[in-house]
Amino acid sequence: MSLPVVVGVDGSEPSLRAVDWAADEADRHGVPLRIVHAYRWDRYEGASLAREIGKPSGDVTSDDILVVATRRARRHHPDITVTTEAVAEEPEYVLLREARHASAVIVGHRGRGELADLLLGSVSLAVATAADCPVIVVRGDRDNRAADGRRGRMVVGVADAPTAAVRFAYDEARRRGAALDAVWAWRCPTHETVDHPLLAGTPERAHQERAAKELEAALADAPADLRLRRHTVEGPARRVLLTASHEADLLVVGRRRPGPFGHRLGRVAHTLLHHSACPVAVVPDTA
Repeated sequence: MSLPVVVGVDGSEPSLRAVDWAADEADRHGVPLRIVHAYRWDRYEGASLAREIGKPSGDVTSDDILVVATRRARRHHPDITVTTEAVAEEPEYVLLREARHASAVIVGHRGRGELADLLLGSVSLAVATAADCPVIVVRGDRDNRAADGRRGRMVVGVADAPTAAVRFAYDEARRRGAALDAVWAWRCPTHETVDHPLLAGTPERAHQERAAKELEAALADAPADLRLRRHTVEGPARRVLLTASHEADLLVVGRRRPGPFGHRLGRVAHTLLHHSACPVAVVPDTA
């Protein structure tokens, strides 16, 4: 049986946009969509969803939230299989449990209980940090949907990324018919000079050539029919990928296996989840 795409919904507009994205993703992969509403309190507080179902916010129930989310999912994909569940637990625990049996988990960048000025909600961050499957955090334009492909471009950060992230990017780009920009950010240490015994020519050129070789090696198994563009860019990976996100439909980064201190996001992924101009997929290492 195909593993479903799971989306967490709490009735907030970011979570309903995540439902739109998840429905597109489920339809593209031909898998079921599972909509999960996990909540800490019985009472719903929020005006936008209440208006949509024509009830005072105090009368909105978990069932109402799931009904609206299902309606959103089937708006563009009436034939997808949708299952729903409401669970009275902490959302991050529920979604991490769901991730064990999902092809991907989709979340909005913020929930209805988050402070308005937060760049990323605590639930989204927790799930992206520890889920057993790829997690897509839906950021960017309000009209950004997985099926839009308005830019026709995806970006994957390759340097230090596990193989699983690169292969995920291959698959997503092929399914979308999008070009994939594989980006390798490199730096030239400031203490190096032209007199360095291991460098021929300028230090910058030596590092750039090495980055190009490493990028080529990392992409050795790329599908022949993929529109793949290779980029080596000098600068901090966080800055390079943030710049690339402004022209992408999806940005893919990897997450290494847990170390002695448990699950951790790297600085690059952490920054992108907070500031990216497009949705971000965080793919865990499966090696």
